[in-house]
Amino acid sequence: MNLPIWLTLFRLILIPFVVGLMFVPLPTANIVAAILFGIALATDWLDGHLARRWNQTSAFGAFLDPVADKLIVCAVLVMLVYRDPHYYIALSATIIVGRELTVSALREWMAELGERGVVAVGSLGKYKTAIQMAAIFCMLFDLVQRSGIYLFGVVLLVIAAALTLWSMVVYLRQAWPRLSMER
Repeated sequence: MNLPIWLTLFRLILIPFVVGLMFVPLPTANIVAAILFGIALATDWLDGHLARRWNQTSAFGAFLDPVADKLIVCAVLVMLVYRDPHYYIALSATIIVGRELTVSALREWMAELGERGVVAVGSLGKYKTAIQMAAIFCMLFDLVQRSGIYLFGVVLLVIAAALTLWSMVVYLRQAWPRLSMER
């Protein structure tokens, strides 16, 4: 156990607080949820930075970090759909969650073949993640008022969903030669 892993565990601990605050009927609860989500984003960057800088990378950390990322994103997306069940939010959330499941399964399968690097995270995935996180933050922050910040977040979420589909197609195309082989 090192500081980067503790930061990742802290991010996991934040999830029920972010989700729980989305149920609180106070006008500022969503802002606190957004701040906690922002803290989670900061710890995501910080744990990776520290692990590389201090040479404290580990198999456990490499496993736990993407799990924490996917859990907070999926949990908050489900809650955003619950709070605002418009088709474009539900469809965007479904695309994002579906892609996360598909690519995670693909990476696991490719790792079994010893070819994990075929579906390594690329720059498109990093852009998608940045836009997706900004979208979620904006939507959380302005969830009660649903004014310009919220609408900007919705637009970013739709863009993130489009990038999500695109990145999934890229990953599947990269893996297709191995996927189509007979075992």
